Parts: sequence; C-alpha cells; structure tokens
Amino acid sequence: AKLTEKHLKEVKRIFHYLRGTVNTGLWYTKDSGFELTGSSDADYVGCKDTFKSTSGGAQFLGEKLVSWSSKKQDRTVLSIVEAEYVSLFACCAQALWMRTQLTDYGFQFKKIPIYCDSESAIAISCNPVQHSRTKHITVRYHFIKENVEKGTIELYFVKTDYQLDNIFTKALPADQFNYLVHRFVCAVYLLRNLIVLQNLSNSLYIFQKSKI
Repeated sequence: AKLTEKHLKEVKRIFHYLRGTVNTGLWYTKDSGFELTGSSDADYVGCKDTFKSTSGGAQFLGEKLVSWSSKKQDRTVLSIVEAEYVSLFACCAQALWMRTQLTDYGFQFKKIPIYCDSESAIAISCNPVQHSRTKHITVRYHFIKENVEKGTIELYFVKTDYQLDNIFTKALPADQFNYLVHRFVCAVYLLRNLIVLQNLSNSLYIFQKSKI
C-alpha cells in the first residue's frame, strides 16, 4: 500500500504517546484486599472492514488490575446486546479460570461480581428461559446462565459513564482516554516517583552515615 501523509501522522502519534507514558506503570499495594471482580464491555461493529465488534474486559484482585483484554470478536453479531453478551462470556470465562487457579492456592471465592453496562445482556444471562431471539447465539455462551444460577458469579449493572472497559473497545478523545487510564489502574504510579524516593532514601542514608 502506498504510504501517505496521514499514515506518517498516525505513526508520529504512536511514538508521541509512547514517549509520554514511558514512566507509567502499575503499582500493586499489599493492603488493597484480595476480592476477585471483573468488568466487561463491547462496541458494535467497530471494525468497518469485517463488521465485527470488539470485546473488552478486565479482572481485579482487590484494587489490583491483574488481567485485561481487548479482542475482536470471532463472529458478526446482529445487535449491540449480542456483542455485550459475547464480551460478558469472555470476561466470565477468564474470571472463572482465575478462580480455579487461585483455589489451588487456598483462596476461596463464593460469588464473583461482574460489572456490565448492558441491562439487556444481564437480563439474558439471568433469565433461565431461552427466548427465540437469542437462539442463534452459540450455546457455549449460555454457560453464563448456569454460573448465575449456581451462584458462582453475580452480574451488576454499571452506567456507561462509569464503565472503565470503554478504553478497550473504541477510540476515545484524549481527555477521556487519560481519565480512564488513571481510573483503571486505580494506582497508576509513575516510576520517576520511585526513582525520586530511592534517591531521597540514598541521600538520607549517606547523610546519616556521615554524621556517625
């Protein structure tokens, strides 16, 4: 394909973003709890080439972000509700896998809260009756219903304005993107601050040593 000025501009934007976030990382504290939670979101036919939607999801242990994903769905769906439902499946599957792994280490999770901004997708998941309008959704997605009925997971509605996973499903304005980044990680910690603290600690040590 022939490169254009537009392509060059987009590449420069990527490098500009990387330069501006080179010192940004995740900060994991010891006292933020160990409850397993998840959140899920999706766009609708965001890919204009394939008309497929994008799933976004994240899992937390306490306030610590430990797993996240942004992936194009493997099939074309007919509505935003189906897109949200497919994304909800992926999020629940990941959370249940993590639950299984952590159980081997002695941790127990009775009900895993999963947050979603689609009331319709939650209604489908919690309704034991399969309606005709959902029959064309692959059967494997309906394992969510089984886990809801067993009490393994609990689904909660969250307003779109408070849905963190928007960052994984669509291009956002810079202000909103930066806002979600700082909310998502809960404790985004700049590595330069660690360097400052380390240098300060070393300076205090040298100062105290010189007084001895």
